[in-house]
Amino acid sequence: MAKLLVKFQRYFRRKPVRFFTLIALYLTAGSLVFLHSGFAGEPTVSENDPNPLDGTSEGTAFQYLGVVQLGRGFKETPEAWNSVRRYGPWFKSVSKDTPERNKMGDYGGAWSRALKGRKVREKEEDRAKYIGCYVDNTRRRALRGVSFFDYKKMTVFRCQDNCAERGYLYAGLEFGAECYCGHKIQALNVSESECNMECKGEKSNVCGGVNRLSIYRLELAQESARRYGSAIFRGCFHRPDNISLALPVTRVMLNMSVDKCVDFCTEKEYPLAALGGASCHCGFPTTLFTLHEREDEQLCAQKCDGEEFESCGTAEYFIVYQTQVQDNRCMDRRFLPARSKQFIALASFPGAGNTWARHLIELATGFYTGSYYFDGSLYNKGFKGERDHWRSGRTICIKTHESGQKEIEAFDSAILLIRNPYKALMAEFNRKYGGHIGFASHAHWKGKEWPEFVKNYAPWWATHTLDWLKYGKNVLVVHFEDLKRDLFVQLKRMVSLLGTRVFEDRLLCVEGQKDGNFKRSGLRKLEYDPYTPEMRKTISSYIKTVDMALKLRNLTGVPDDYYPR
Repeated sequence: MAKLLVKFQRYFRRKPVRFFTLIALYLTAGSLVFLHSGFAGEPTVSENDPNPLDGTSEGTAFQYLGVVQLGRGFKETPEAWNSVRRYGPWFKSVSKDTPERNKMGDYGGAWSRALKGRKVREKEEDRAKYIGCYVDNTRRRALRGVSFFDYKKMTVFRCQDNCAERGYLYAGLEFGAECYCGHKIQALNVSESECNMECKGEKSNVCGGVNRLSIYRLELAQESARRYGSAIFRGCFHRPDNISLALPVTRVMLNMSVDKCVDFCTEKEYPLAALGGASCHCGFPTTLFTLHEREDEQLCAQKCDGEEFESCGTAEYFIVYQTQVQDNRCMDRRFLPARSKQFIALASFPGAGNTWARHLIELATGFYTGSYYFDGSLYNKGFKGERDHWRSGRTICIKTHESGQKEIEAFDSAILLIRNPYKALMAEFNRKYGGHIGFASHAHWKGKEWPEFVKNYAPWWATHTLDWLKYGKNVLVVHFEDLKRDLFVQLKRMVSLLGTRVFEDRLLCVEGQKDGNFKRSGLRKLEYDPYTPEMRKTISSYIKTVDMALKLRNLTGVPDDYYPR
């Protein structure tokens, strides 16, 4: 055998051309076998079959996406089908106007180009239809429902899905990362070339432009999705003195129902629907109708003419619902017009609600807040001041968790936000192991991480407050619990310290938009108390220390619900 190999080696060394010819023949034969196996599984197209590009057969279109887009030489795979199904009914059909290809034409290339091209968005979809590029104005939005931003992962599907889930008729994308919902488009249609920014989360799709919205009509947003079940019940209130100014739109309705009034005010783009017997009133929360003085609901207990089990209020006492229309009077935000030389801290222990307070301050003042740190996830949620250096002077206040003397004395004044340590520690533990709106796993709570966390962080809760009281200049103490209970009064105090004018109508708008889109869901809670008796004893001693320090400075002590546990 060895002698045979030596002979072959000598033969090809003398005749290298023959050697390379043999290799070429071998590779050619292998390629032919490979191609044959690929074509064996490819479907054929007869003249009677629907063209896979004409959009008339959903099954055929999906079939070709699964097979051809992966390459003509590969068979269909379950993974390919899963990638199609993931888009569900939102997947766009291709135009019937697409030219018919030859039987053996380049279906794959044409399909890929059609997906990426702008024309595909002009055609009908199962659940959303692209209707055009529209002007948007930061002071008077084209779509005036809810809005949310994601400067990293925004996609057309995500925007459509969020708006449809809330029952809106239209979804619009702007600046590659902003999503707006609404029931009516109040803007001019412009050239398609002005919507020219790619979506941050999918480069193959367009998401509007600078002050330009790519708008879709959500075909399956039925009337039933916008019924009062998705509106928020605000309570029973006395009829305002000047009703024509307080609630400017009124209609008397036969067979009055909550459905009818809420849908009417939603259509008129008002966030409040007030039912007064047979009259439906629409408007905004204002100083003429603040919704701060709730009445006993029995005063509004008059059965609706068109609805057996619901109350429609009376001529003197109105039942009020908050519709899905977003109150845009407080949604505009910008950087300070002139750089500030005063640095104001929004100081808190981690988990004490600093991000929520920033959201409220931005809505109340119209100016971005900054941060001592940089958090990309918050920037992607719309906190644009997150990228600025904290000493840039362009933001109204600066988030900080620092507690050292040098760091505190760098600020000229501060809002000190204090929260119940039991709640703050759990919130920070969830953030640490689950992100800003996520949750720590059961294993983290039951493992060594939680006891170690409490041991290290509980003392910091106390020293953080004590240091700011000792070294801080012009410190305004705000308790998180008081801010939740009486947002209007506490936020008014905070805005006054920030040195900006307080517009009460704007603060009333903030009350209706107070949650934002970043809060952790309250649905998922631990089924047990994670604090041991030893932990509670230690934390209670810290609460007493902070309570005493506050009272020594003639400030209100900690709220009663901090202890006992």
